[in-house]
Amino acid sequence: DAMGAEAFLLPLLCALTDEAAPLPADAPDWLARACAASRAPDVFHDGASGFARVAGKAHPHVSRSMRRFLDMSPSDWINAQRMDYAARRLIGSADSLSEIAAECGVPNLSHFHKLFREAHGETPQRFRRARQRDVVQPG
Repeated sequence: DAMGAEAFLLPLLCALTDEAAPLPADAPDWLARACAASRAPDVFHDGASGFARVAGKAHPHVSRSMRRFLDMSPSDWINAQRMDYAARRLIGSADSLSEIAAECGVPNLSHFHKLFREAHGETPQRFRRARQRDVVQPG
């Protein structure tokens, strides 16, 4: 029905149009590019060092710039990207929590649960149950 379609499409469209945190106008271009690139699993899987790698700058310089322009550490930024990705995977797949945590670069499930609860206010399993729909795939 229409409400079911809306419940399915609205979160999907919001996730697709969700942009990274707006940076101040005086933020360097390399930081904006690194923030955008850090949404990819192959970058955030490697943590803050993955962020520094795509930034092309030394880790201490990246840390200072992140604090100055975003008021957070590279680890905080990366963990936010990881938990956003985990939330999308929890809703859109039947993969186990351990598989999703490993994809995010957080193989320790206890730490994964802690990060997820801090980001989303509930456990990954509760988050999944509340939002995942039984979707029938065609063919």
